[in-house]
Amino acid sequence: METSSDLNKPCPFNELEIDGIRQQFPILNRSTASGVPLAFLDNAASTQRPSSVIEAMEDCYIRYYANVHRGIHTLSEESTEAFEQSRQTIAQYINAADTKEIIFTSGATSSINLVARTWGDQNIGAEDVILTTIAEHHANIVPWQQLAGRTGCKIIFIPINADYTFDDQVVIDHLDRYQPKLFAFTAASNVLGTKTPVKRWVEWCGERGIKTLIDASQLAPHEPLDTQSLGADFLVFGGHKMCGPTGIGILHGKRDLLEEMPAFLGGGGMISRVTTTGFKSAELPDKFEAGTPPIAEAIGLAAAAKFLVALNRERISKHESHLCQIADEGLRAMPGVEVIGPTHDQKGGIVSFSIRGVHAHDIAHELDQHGIAVRAGHHCTMPLHHYLKKTSTTRASFYLYNQVEEVSRFLDAVEKVQKRFSPSGRRRRKRNPG
Repeated sequence: METSSDLNKPCPFNELEIDGIRQQFPILNRSTASGVPLAFLDNAASTQRPSSVIEAMEDCYIRYYANVHRGIHTLSEESTEAFEQSRQTIAQYINAADTKEIIFTSGATSSINLVARTWGDQNIGAEDVILTTIAEHHANIVPWQQLAGRTGCKIIFIPINADYTFDDQVVIDHLDRYQPKLFAFTAASNVLGTKTPVKRWVEWCGERGIKTLIDASQLAPHEPLDTQSLGADFLVFGGHKMCGPTGIGILHGKRDLLEEMPAFLGGGGMISRVTTTGFKSAELPDKFEAGTPPIAEAIGLAAAAKFLVALNRERISKHESHLCQIADEGLRAMPGVEVIGPTHDQKGGIVSFSIRGVHAHDIAHELDQHGIAVRAGHHCTMPLHHYLKKTSTTRASFYLYNQVEEVSRFLDAVEKVQKRFSPSGRRRRKRNPG
């Protein structure tokens, strides 16, 4: 089994050699239903998995799988070792101070709900405020709305500027005016791509005694992440957006907070003692990992973390930014196309857009005929779309295995869609039905 020291090995690539990287993703070799080679540009929803992740999970199931922690036989001990080594790998991936601060969950959504149902129920009252932004995913809105339903607290949303960025002064004004107990915000919008100045906002909250929760779902897969430097009280992300499996996510919390929080789910694994009259919770991290944990998924997530570190996350980020710039500038140059988001230098590898007079689902369907996989809809951000007066948008999102050629195919396909569905194009087709 690999050890956490493998994360410290030097990057094996002198540059981001995309052709070689793509060979490690078997699914990228296929064509779509229309018989066109696949260009997968739906990475903000979920990424693909390299062979190393698939093989690590397969190896677990074939060679040493068993339930963890309580067994004293060989397979259980080997599974436990691999499972806990995965926790160490993830702690190193985000530079956590302590492996006991790493809680395995079923995903980022589960992680946020855990905080809401433990820290939230314990610390939020009817007079309190939870601050968030209008650009949040539903997973960072609904759990707080449910908490408001239980406690009567208020939820306040920070607006965005006309250029799809956030105004620091507006953030400060909200912190001072509402004095929230918690500021829960995304590190990067899954629709706009807009990056937030996480460290700066966390520092402002720390000065005011405000707790912070960072949704790093669109950050952890793309850039180096240092929880000790950022200083957030809670940080969450999911495995399936970072070349890892589904059904696995991370909650990172400061140890003193996690120690104070009550256990969430009850059952096996999360207790140190049970009697007919009550129970005593186990120590961290077991306290928050009731039942059989996602064993193979945790092992797969660790393999994904090693894969990303080996490629060098700074290079990954630069590559994605380059692709984003080409796509962003290309779309902005097309008549009738509106880019929903800031300029490329203020966002991650996400470009959302609309075409005048064309529904987002029609755009996505047409692009699929050209082999281009994108996302269409509200992207689990209905409040943001309502705020922007948009019913839906189309989103292309880039990752480490995407190529410039795929971006060119994407832009060519969008241009064809725009021309086909434009008013002048419809008139031409009516006059020339053949």
